[in-house]
Amino acid sequence: MIKLVRRAIVGLCLVAILLVLLMGLGTLVPRPLFDSTRAEASGSDKNRTILVLSNPIHTDIALPADPDVLETFSFVSDAGLSLDYQGVFWVVFGWGGRSFYVETPTWGHLRPGPVIDALTWDRSVMHVRRTGPIAVELESVREVHLSEIEFERLLDHIRSSFELDGDGGPIPIPNAAYDAHDFFFSAKGGFNALLGCNTWTARALRSAGLQTGTWTPLPMTLNWSLDLHNHP
Repeated sequence: MIKLVRRAIVGLCLVAILLVLLMGLGTLVPRPLFDSTRAEASGSDKNRTILVLSNPIHTDIALPADPDVLETFSFVSDAGLSLDYQGVFWVVFGWGGRSFYVETPTWGHLRPGPVIDALTWDRSVMHVRRTGPIAVELESVREVHLSEIEFERLLDHIRSSFELDGDGGPIPIPNAAYDAHDFFFSAKGGFNALLGCNTWTARALRSAGLQTGTWTPLPMTLNWSLDLHNHP
């Protein structure tokens, strides 16, 4: 029995070491390997600003509530969450697992079922929140400056992450909102902890021409890779 316990502990330690090594390599090795897309727009003015919002396990992308953003995501307003709303400065998008995201608005709501789904496989959702000013000096907030071309690519990528119904419209999830200022929609793709919200954020940023690490499953590794592979 003692030998089995020792083997289990050794096995867990080896798995942990392997994951740490993979995350290190995933952070150090850029994706794409060459930043040709970024170079295409390098001569353009970086006059559009987005925010990457981080907590210990999750990242969101905040877009300014400008007319083109409101038009691109007008279906959110049509679904009942008006984005052209007094006091709205930012529209925040976050992709994640349906069970964990919808059923765990705070750590106090944490239950085994959503955790198991997140670690194995779950359907995905897109969370949209309207919000007022965000203090950019916070450590959890990163400003990213994009050209018009890069910004449009990012809008297209985020919009394409929504799952569509038979009529080509997005699919709202009823009775899933945390409060009066957010909404959930069905999203494309399956979710698990290894290919989760932070890898979606990385893909979205790459669509705009930034380089990220090859695999960045944590906010910390994503932010490190953005610092490492992108010039100010």
